[in-house]
Amino acid sequence: MMKKKKLRDDQLIGVQILQGLIFRRRRLLHHLLPLMSAVSGCLLILFAFLSFLSPPIINHHRRHHLSLNSSINNINVVEVQMNAKKEDVFRLPMDGGSLGSELWTSKESKLFSGCSNASDKFVAAELNTQPNRYLLIATSGGLNQQRTGITDAVVAAYILNAILVIPKLDQTSFWKDTSNFSEIFDVDWFMTYLSKDVKIIKQLPERVGKVVTTRAPRKCTPNCYETRISPIFNKKHVQAVQLTKFDYRLSNRLDTELQKLRCRVNYHALKFTDPILEMGRKLVERMRKKSKHFVALHLRFESDMLAFSGCYYGGGEREMEELGAIRKRWKTLHNKNPDKEKRQGRCPLTPEEVGLMLRALGFGNDVHIYVASGEIYGGEETLAPLRALFPNFHSKETIASKEELAALSSYSSRMAALDFIVCDESDVFVTNNNGNMARMLAGRRRYFGHKPTIRPNAKKLYKLFLNRDNMTWEDFASRVRTFQIGFMGEPNELKPGSGEFHENPLPCICQNSGNISSQNSGAVSNINTKDDGTRRVINELIDKLLSEGEPDLSELVYVEDDNGHTVRGRIGAPPVFVICNQWSQSFDRISEKEVVDRVRRVLQFWDWYKLEMRQRMLANKDDRNVKSLEREDLEIHKKIQALDKRVVVISGDEIGVPSERDQ
Repeated sequence: MMKKKKLRDDQLIGVQILQGLIFRRRRLLHHLLPLMSAVSGCLLILFAFLSFLSPPIINHHRRHHLSLNSSINNINVVEVQMNAKKEDVFRLPMDGGSLGSELWTSKESKLFSGCSNASDKFVAAELNTQPNRYLLIATSGGLNQQRTGITDAVVAAYILNAILVIPKLDQTSFWKDTSNFSEIFDVDWFMTYLSKDVKIIKQLPERVGKVVTTRAPRKCTPNCYETRISPIFNKKHVQAVQLTKFDYRLSNRLDTELQKLRCRVNYHALKFTDPILEMGRKLVERMRKKSKHFVALHLRFESDMLAFSGCYYGGGEREMEELGAIRKRWKTLHNKNPDKEKRQGRCPLTPEEVGLMLRALGFGNDVHIYVASGEIYGGEETLAPLRALFPNFHSKETIASKEELAALSSYSSRMAALDFIVCDESDVFVTNNNGNMARMLAGRRRYFGHKPTIRPNAKKLYKLFLNRDNMTWEDFASRVRTFQIGFMGEPNELKPGSGEFHENPLPCICQNSGNISSQNSGAVSNINTKDDGTRRVINELIDKLLSEGEPDLSELVYVEDDNGHTVRGRIGAPPVFVICNQWSQSFDRISEKEVVDRVRRVLQFWDWYKLEMRQRMLANKDDRNVKSLEREDLEIHKKIQALDKRVVVISGDEIGVPSERDQ
C-alpha cells in the first residue's frame, strides 16, 4: 500500500514540476503563461500513460511533429503536424484484435446492483393519497418517450397526493400507433406493484365532476407542482386535472425517495404484455443460438430522426429538400447550422461510422449484430458499409417469420418493444444517437448490472471520421479507443446528477462491497481506481487540446481530482486544467535540482507501470500487445532523450534530464 501511494504521489509531484519546462524553438520564447506551462508538462505524462491505457497511437511509419505555440490571443494551441509516407493506407482489419472477453463485460460491475426499495421515510399511498383528487396524464411521442412520461406521472401523482388514472398513450404523433396502455404494458402488474406507493385506477369514476386540462412546465420541480398544479384541485367542483404532452415534465433532480420511486416504476412496474414478452424472448433465444455473445445496435437513421437533428449527410439538394419538408412538421423547430451540429456532437453517426467505431473498439467481422431500426434513410445503399464490416447482420424481420410478427407488425410501439427487449438482453448495446431509447436502455443496463453500453463520443469522433483518410488504421483505432473512455457503460462514468436521470439513475444503484464508501442511503460514490483516474485525466486533456473553446478561469473553487487530491481550481475549467493550473502556481516553490529529480521520478513511475502491464499481457498470452508495448517504451525514452537536449529551466540555466536508461 505504501509503495502504491508513493508511486501515485511521485506521479503527481513529477507532473507538478514539468510545467516549469519550456520546449526550445528556433526563436526564443521569453514568456509562457502558467496554463501553457501546465499543458506542456501534462503532455509528457500523456505520452507515457497513453501507451499503457490504450493501444499504440504512434504509427512507426509516420513522423509526428509536436510543437507548442504561444501568443497573447491564443495561449493553448497545440498543432499536431503529421507527415505520412505515401505507402500509408487506411486499411481495416478483418478481426477486432485480442481483447477477448474484455469486450463483453464491464469492469467492476459485480460491485453494484439496483436498489430502489422505499425507506422508512417514504410515506405510503394509504397515508399520502387524498380522496377525490384524480390525476390524468396524456403522454407524448414514441414508446420510450411515453415510458418516460408514465414513470414521471406516478411520481407527479405522489407529489400531488392524487389518485393516478392509467395514462393515455399518444396515438396521433408521427408514429400513429393506436395501442392503448394495456396493449403494451401489463396493466394489472403495474397497478399491483405500485399499490403501496400510489393509488392507481383504470378509469376515471363517472361521478367525478369538472376535469381541468393544463400542461406542466418542463422539468417542473415538486415545489412547482405544489404551487402551480395542486391549487387547481382546490377550485370549486374540480376533482380531476389532466396534464397533456407529458414528457420530461418532472425535474431531473429530486430527493432520493422520489428518485427511487421513479426506479420502481421504470425497472419493475412497467412490464410488457405476455405476447410481446414471449416474442421478444424468442428473438433473444435465436440470437443466442447463432453466437454465444451478440451486439445489439439501436440505429436511428430514419428520415424523421435526421430531419429533426438538422444535420446534413452529403446527399445534395435531394437530401436537403426531403429532410427539409419533413422538418416543417415541427413548427417550433428553429433552423440549425449542420456543421455546428456535427461539431457539437449532436448528429447521429452514419451506419458506416458506427461500423468503424465498433471495429476500432475490437469487434471483428465474426461478431453477430442485431440491428434495431426503422426504415433507414437511403435504404440498402446506406447500410452497405455496415453490412460489409459485419456480415452477421440480423433484425427481428430476419430471425422471425412474417406470420410470427403479424399480430404486432401493424403497431410501431409494439414492434419497438421487441427491439427494446433484445437490446436490453444483449451482451453489448450500441447506439448511434442519444435519443429516448438510448437513454432509457443505458439507465436500465446500469441498474441491472452495468452491462456494456456503448454511446459514441460524437463530438470527438466527428473530426476523426472527417480526417481518417489522412492516417493509418492503427492511428484511427487508437484514437477511437481513447475518445470512447467514459462512454462504454462502466460504473461511475457519469458524475452524480449529470445527464437525464433515466440515463443515470445513480440514487438507485448501490454497492455490493464494503470496500467502497457510499453516499445518499447506499447510492454509489465515485470509485477512482488508479487506472480509471489516470484515463479520465488523460482523456480530459486530449479533449481540451482538440476542442475549439478555452477554459473559463473566472472564479476560484476547490475541487477534487481523479486521484482524490483536493486542489484549487476555477469554475468552468475541466478537471485536468484545474490540476495543471495548480501545478503551475507551485513552480516558484521548487528548486532546479527538484526539477531533475522529479522528472526522474516520473520516468521511474512509467517504468514500474510498464513492467506491471507487461506482466499482465504475458499472463494473458497477449504477445502482440507485448511487442507494441516494447516499441512504445522505446519511443517514449527517445522522446525523453530528445527533450533532454531541449529542456531549459525558467531561470535560463540548462540542466540535462537523463532518462532511466542513462543511469
